[in-house]
Amino acid sequence: MPKSSTVDPSAEFATLLRGESATISAWSEQRNTRRLAAHFAIIIMGAGCYGAAMGWWRAPQQALLVAIKLPLIILLTTLGNALINGMLAPLLGLNIPFRQSFSAIVMSFATTAAILGAFSPPIAFVVWNAPALGSPAATSATYSFIMLTHVAAIAVAGIAGNVRLFQLLAHWGNSRAVAQRVLFAWLAGNLILGSQLAWNLRPFIGAPLLPVEFFRANAFRGNFFEAVWGSLRQLF
Repeated sequence: MPKSSTVDPSAEFATLLRGESATISAWSEQRNTRRLAAHFAIIIMGAGCYGAAMGWWRAPQQALLVAIKLPLIILLTTLGNALINGMLAPLLGLNIPFRQSFSAIVMSFATTAAILGAFSPPIAFVVWNAPALGSPAATSATYSFIMLTHVAAIAVAGIAGNVRLFQLLAHWGNSRAVAQRVLFAWLAGNLILGSQLAWNLRPFIGAPLLPVEFFRANAFRGNFFEAVWGSLRQLF
């Protein structure tokens, strides 16, 4: 029996969150479908729990839909950018095989999703105590507070996942400069694809005057960056 199959999953999970670069690097060099499936399961459960807490403010049905959509965005972003990220690493000075680059991205997102899952109880507590969305008591200040709380939680989780990814890249390349170049290129690709997927899969919180739905009727009309540009034009 392979040694990896006898390892306690909770111990592996703790190792992942601590970002033990030497151990995680050894993981990425192995073909271990059980470990990869465990990381995907962390993404689904962690992001799913956070998505449920996010959508609950609108309605229980919205919570269920966002619990599906948030992990879906992460998984599609990972799979969509897997090949291009694997090609960018050698071009930027980090000569690693595709398997290692793919494993690194999955483990980074697993770390982020695990932290999001840990944030879901306090987020659910905030939503539970907030005025119902669409009620007279739910002012614009309430909406802004809820949104900023989500932004802060997602930012903390994302930063933690990227710090762990940077540590792993620096361990592989023995150079912080190379690790920074590769991380920046990977993040740019993830941002472009992830932002567009989030745009297509909106809404997440939802609006009280619109029905609860998985896709908006105009889900594939326009794009995220066009919407940002339009908002900036209106603002300035």
